[in-house]
Amino acid sequence: MESKSHLTKNYIFRKSTAIVLVLILMTSLLAACSKGDSGSDSDNRVLRVGFLYSSADNEQYLRQQYTDSFELLNPDIEIQIVSAMNYDDQRYEEYDPKKKQPDPYESLKELLTGKNPVDVLMIDLGNMKRLVKDNMLKQLEPYIQDSEFDIQDIVPTVLEGIKDAGEGSLYGLAPTFSSSALFYNKAVFTEAGVPFPTDGMEWNELFTLAKRVTKGEGKERKFGLTFSRYGGDPYYDTQNYAAPLRLKVWDDKGEKMTVDTAQWAKVWKDVLPLYKEKIIPGQQDMNIDDGAMMEKRAFNPFQGDMFLSGRVAMTIGGYDYITELSRAKSAAEKNKNITPVDWDVVTVPTFPEEPNVGGNIYMNNLMTINAKAANSDDAWKFIEFNNSKEWAKLKSRSTYEMVSRISFLKPKDGADYNIKAFYTLKPVPPSDTDNERLYRDKPNIWDVNQYGSQLFMEVIDGKKSVEEALKEWQTKGDALLQKMKEDPQASIHTLNGGGVAGEIYK
Repeated sequence: MESKSHLTKNYIFRKSTAIVLVLILMTSLLAACSKGDSGSDSDNRVLRVGFLYSSADNEQYLRQQYTDSFELLNPDIEIQIVSAMNYDDQRYEEYDPKKKQPDPYESLKELLTGKNPVDVLMIDLGNMKRLVKDNMLKQLEPYIQDSEFDIQDIVPTVLEGIKDAGEGSLYGLAPTFSSSALFYNKAVFTEAGVPFPTDGMEWNELFTLAKRVTKGEGKERKFGLTFSRYGGDPYYDTQNYAAPLRLKVWDDKGEKMTVDTAQWAKVWKDVLPLYKEKIIPGQQDMNIDDGAMMEKRAFNPFQGDMFLSGRVAMTIGGYDYITELSRAKSAAEKNKNITPVDWDVVTVPTFPEEPNVGGNIYMNNLMTINAKAANSDDAWKFIEFNNSKEWAKLKSRSTYEMVSRISFLKPKDGADYNIKAFYTLKPVPPSDTDNERLYRDKPNIWDVNQYGSQLFMEVIDGKKSVEEALKEWQTKGDALLQKMKEDPQASIHTLNGGGVAGEIYK
């Protein structure tokens, strides 16, 4: 039996301990109350994250996509989302052609240099390139080295594309990217006895394959190729085809045409036979059933999608197209009247002048640090988290884009296809021409492109040679650009008095 003195000591010890715990609890509660009363927390830090466009409607999406998880793991950091331009400012405002439209790039610079600048700026590759030239962003290499952040697992061509736009240095990281590849229908090639396309092909090789698998007439014709899954306009197909060559329609100031050249002539001559020989379907081929709209015909859930309908052997499609192809396969398992496409992908063909560039790779969520960031350490912490393997593992299951971590780039839903085709090529470097500004300052400069489209159709119809069409485009495009220099609101339709419109449409 314990002695009375020992029991007394235990009682005193337990009572003292209880008093200490109560005091600690009361201190915590008082601190919490004090913090709540003041509405501030001296330990909390603010991280301002800027976007080019936002609004009250889509801020929730931006938080779900990029900031909620980070704030959950970093409760001492408060994220403030800031936008350079608000969608609602234009949504509820009637368009006035005489009113000068805001310059998005100048608005971005204001985010970086204003009274309360952002710490992180999320932008596209083109704007990053311009901001780097203006010395407004921080290089990320020092942060990567200090934190021993692993970039070896990031898609090499993504990193190379970012460095190309950053004059050889890394000024941003992109957690995801979008890309395209060449989809092909295995059955069409097998039936024609033609070998499948392969990675690393050049465009002339692809065009030869497309010609070999083209056959049939009318509704039964199988076409070799489309530049997009829904077909397109012949003129804009030439623009997309030539994108890696970085040819320009006009100079950087939008005052002089640059199309009467041997390079543009070759581009037109490359694409021209594909339309003349109906290797690529024209609009009349895609709408071949329009005349029978009132007649009863078989249900076709793939109407308008020539590849899914089995009428095109090859098409260029984005990574998100895989979801549509998977849906079609699932539907075919339930409906015997639906025939799914047995497909695979290879890299988009390239030019010998630009052997590793293509695939329509876009990075619209590049995360960069303001050169004048007030909280650059947390800015890097934010970028590090959103570009981590942990983030990529989570988002690889839920995003329509591709994550930039190779470890988590795997075919969807257990499918078997050549996923490397989507990330083998480098993105086309951003243009030095600020076309967005030109379209804003000269809203009718679009007329120049429209005239080029008209001339290309005349070449297809045999009314003009390629050289004649390009020379005419150069001459009359120059005339219209000069008129726009004098009057930014000038257009083909408003120049009748000056004679330019009449000349263009003669």
